[in-house]
Amino acid sequence: MGLYLCVFEGDEELEDVEVGLYADFNALREYVTREIEAGKLGSRFPTLILHSDGDGEWSASECERLRDELAVIAMELKARPAVGFTSEWQRIVAKSVGLVPRNAFESFIDVDGEFLIERLRGLAEFAYRYQSPILFQ
Repeated sequence: MGLYLCVFEGDEELEDVEVGLYADFNALREYVTREIEAGKLGSRFPTLILHSDGDGEWSASECERLRDELAVIAMELKARPAVGFTSEWQRIVAKSVGLVPRNAFESFIDVDGEFLIERLRGLAEFAYRYQSPILFQ
């Protein structure tokens, strides 16, 4: 099952990120917990790590915190070595766009082959600016 995150205004979808499988999103969060939070679940990045990945949302106020957490995560992942993709679809997409990750930041991509942390941070910034939640679909 895939994870799709989006921002709506009324019935109109304004912005979105198609993450991939829920398992891929969880792989990112597990990596962050293990490598950056030293195994202490949500100790540094509670908005990203502790939020349920089921049906729900990040509120506009949570999006501000999420944006800030993702900025720190991005910086720290860029300083770590690349890791293997968690899904076959990621390997296929990366090959199709010519991506060979140089660091951990580039090792987590969305369905379009764009860097997942960067896309999530952009979505959080957008949601915060528009004071709209990010919905989990």
